[in-house]
Amino acid sequence: AVGHNNLKTSTSHTIFNWTWQRNEERNLTNTKAMVAKMDIVHAYRHLYRALLQAVQFSSPARYVARDQLRAAFREGSGDGAAPWDAEGAKRTLWFVQAAARERGLEHRILKNLLRVRLQRARERRNWKMVVHESKQKNDMKGEQETAMRHYDMTVAMLNKSMGLCLR
Repeated sequence: AVGHNNLKTSTSHTIFNWTWQRNEERNLTNTKAMVAKMDIVHAYRHLYRALLQAVQFSSPARYVARDQLRAAFREGSGDGAAPWDAEGAKRTLWFVQAAARERGLEHRILKNLLRVRLQRARERRNWKMVVHESKQKNDMKGEQETAMRHYDMTVAMLNKSMGLCLR
């Protein structure tokens, strides 16, 4: 009977240690998740600040950049979303900071990205554009769709070759 009590005590102690280890693993996982979440928040803030500096706080561009950045970060937080790419975010931040620093190639690329995004947003919600499109010839619509498809492919290749996360 004495051996049986010792076995019971050691078993409950082992179960307690295992439970404690499982809780430690959960806490470590939660800590990693919190660190990752904070990294994402910091990346969002740094990117937003750099984008505002790159467009020099100009009225239409700042709102387009803000909306695009919000959409990108909201898309990335849902189920089935792509995993967080810290290196891509860092390279994108460098790219945007370079666009803010001098009016070179990065600045022109960013300016054109925002201009195209603004044009697409205007086409979607403006009723005048809907009327204009209905009067537009079909072959012109096809050319415009082809141009936009090529544009999207060019941006995708730029992202892939430079490791960026531009849209």
